[in-house]
Amino acid sequence: MNLPNFLAILRMILAPLLFFVLTFPFENVHQSWINYFATLLFSLAALSDFFDGFIARNWKQTTKLGAILDPLADKMLTLAALLGLLLLDRANEWVIYLILVREFFITGFRVVMVSENLDVSASFAGKLKTGFQMTAIIFLMLDWIFGDVLLYIALALTLYSGFEYVYGYIKYLKAKR
Repeated sequence: MNLPNFLAILRMILAPLLFFVLTFPFENVHQSWINYFATLLFSLAALSDFFDGFIARNWKQTTKLGAILDPLADKMLTLAALLGLLLLDRANEWVIYLILVREFFITGFRVVMVSENLDVSASFAGKLKTGFQMTAIIFLMLDWIFGDVLLYIALALTLYSGFEYVYGYIKYLKAKR
């Protein structure tokens, strides 16, 4: 197992821990401390996402397993954070629903694309989407203002980058004929 795949698996382990921290009714612990700890967990996991991609590309450690594990780990982390925020009533349920539907659809779609040896690396819009999602999640976890605005921007980028994947695949199918 290489380091990027290990980091993806670590993210998969941190995701349910994050969900637990966000949703468990800790007694005698002020909510701000729970917010800080959840944000720390999320930030470490998000940082591992950056490093696993960086290491995989620059150390030539990209694998088919990694192409599947990395987005799955990302979705598990996003799911844990967004569902936790939803249960804390810090995020709009429709925004969360649309983001999660897109995320899981595109993750499955990427698996199909990988099986056809297509490039599934994130576009600029996809990287921007991830950045806005992570920033919005951090703002919402810390219960800071503008978290909801950032989440709506993340939603727009999420839907647009999903469209890019589908459009790219349609172009591939047309060229294949």
